[in-house]
Amino acid sequence: MRPAAVLAGLFLLLAIYCAIDPFKHAPFSDFPDFETYAIDMPAWSEVPTERDSENLLQRSEIRFRNQVQGPESMAFDPQGRGPYTGVADGRVLFWNGQSWADFAYTSPNRSELCDPKPSPLSYLKNEHICGRPLGLRFDKRTGDLYIADAYFGLMKVGPAGGVATSLTTEAEGVPLRFTNDLDIDEEGNIYFTDSSTKYQRRHFMQLVFSAENSGRVLKYNPNTKETTVLVRNIQFPNGVSLSKDGSFFVFCEGAPGRLQKYWLKGEKAGTLEVMAILPGFPDNVRTNEKGEFWVAVHCRRTMYSYMCALYPKLRKFLLKLPISAKIQYLLNIGGRIHALVVKYSPEGKLLQILEDVQGKVVKAVSEVEEKDGKLWMGSVLMPFVAVYQL
Repeated sequence: MRPAAVLAGLFLLLAIYCAIDPFKHAPFSDFPDFETYAIDMPAWSEVPTERDSENLLQRSEIRFRNQVQGPESMAFDPQGRGPYTGVADGRVLFWNGQSWADFAYTSPNRSELCDPKPSPLSYLKNEHICGRPLGLRFDKRTGDLYIADAYFGLMKVGPAGGVATSLTTEAEGVPLRFTNDLDIDEEGNIYFTDSSTKYQRRHFMQLVFSAENSGRVLKYNPNTKETTVLVRNIQFPNGVSLSKDGSFFVFCEGAPGRLQKYWLKGEKAGTLEVMAILPGFPDNVRTNEKGEFWVAVHCRRTMYSYMCALYPKLRKFLLKLPISAKIQYLLNIGGRIHALVVKYSPEGKLLQILEDVQGKVVKAVSEVEEKDGKLWMGSVLMPFVAVYQL
């Protein structure tokens, strides 16, 4: 038999195996309706190639190691105290200058299921019970803390803390399934993201590899108690942050790796435009005092992930192979987790890149909060906070 015929036969057997997955080895075999979707990718030439040749994030100071599990958002109250951060077991913690103290909870049904565990990912299976506070923002006028909880929706807790109260859990009759981040304007309106109406956060890997586009950007009006959808059909909307003058907000669109701008005022009010193409997969975005935007980028985009994004059938075929989700994930990010943060002007000009290419010190970043000349960086994947001196 000719070698070509043998190869063709082997390929056919592999295709049949992937199609039926008889031993349920594929990473998403428990999701029979799992589907992959094409991503509206920018040209490869548009993906930024600028690098931090000095790996400056490696100069960061690692604080609170193993004292906080998966700190996503870094927030400071109107008096400048903190940081406050939401962690993997469902609590919002407050650093009082000497130790971490419990400040708030998003779930009233806490039990031993929510007790301390050895790593942030250890909590995944019980997140829907314990809660998972992600985006945090203080209302500077009232001192209230607003919380985007992945499972319980948009919530609020007063300056004294305690159990948070629910503000909204649905929009247009569709439940919030993956509430992710938020920001507040001067009138008290809250702009927030719902990353998917199909997948919850505990299934975020399915959302990442699927790239389905049920994500939404929403507005909550505290006076009317109304929740409206501003932008729909987004592939993994994540961080959201208002401009310094309040004329627009930006949000991160995860799958295409874009920073989108939504105009609130002026002639363009109600319209959306691409503000910047990012070097990789974004998480949160935060505005500094100058009105610039810090974007936490989970990892750089590789040619492998770029091709998988363009060709969903190829992506689905590869995901059918008996390769674990962890290995599939590492293939997409270039073999190792590595952190980078980027700063943009309000016009979308790339101003600065800081990274740790080897992931030696700062392995991952979910959010960057600039305060008093320092960058405070948390990550849902890490058991610490990184602080970089600008």
